[in-house]
Amino acid sequence: METAVVSDPITGEEDLGNLHQPEQALAQFYRALNRRNIDLMAQNWDSSSQAAMDNPLGGIKRGWREIRPVYERIFNGGSSYHFEFYDYTLHLAENIFYAVGRERGYYEKKGTRLEMKIRTTRVFRRIDGRWRQVHHHGSIEDPQLLAAYQRAVSS
Repeated sequence: METAVVSDPITGEEDLGNLHQPEQALAQFYRALNRRNIDLMAQNWDSSSQAAMDNPLGGIKRGWREIRPVYERIFNGGSSYHFEFYDYTLHLAENIFYAVGRERGYYEKKGTRLEMKIRTTRVFRRIDGRWRQVHHHGSIEDPQLLAAYQRAVSS
């Protein structure tokens, strides 16, 4: 397994190219997230029931059918936000890679702006010749920030 420490953040504005490189798959995810593009998000995730997401908003969700509504709630929630992935390591094997790092950004709704700091792990598998996300875990270490974020998204 190859491991690389990466200093350049992933914002979603990178060239997506042919999506054969891990960085391109990560960039596709952040492009879908930051541009509120559910179709692009669906292309990034594995559509099977084997996908899993554990994040501060939805607990554990299994399969794209459970994961999709979490993103739809964020995309349609009347908020402003932007996130990027930084300070991460990339671990690559033949048909799987995972990235362990941090997200930073902001989430703003109804005049309340939160400066977000999230520990994040994303796992991708090569499916039909391209990388598809099969797992995401995100956690907010600051309990006050976590509570404020959950309140803001659900309001």
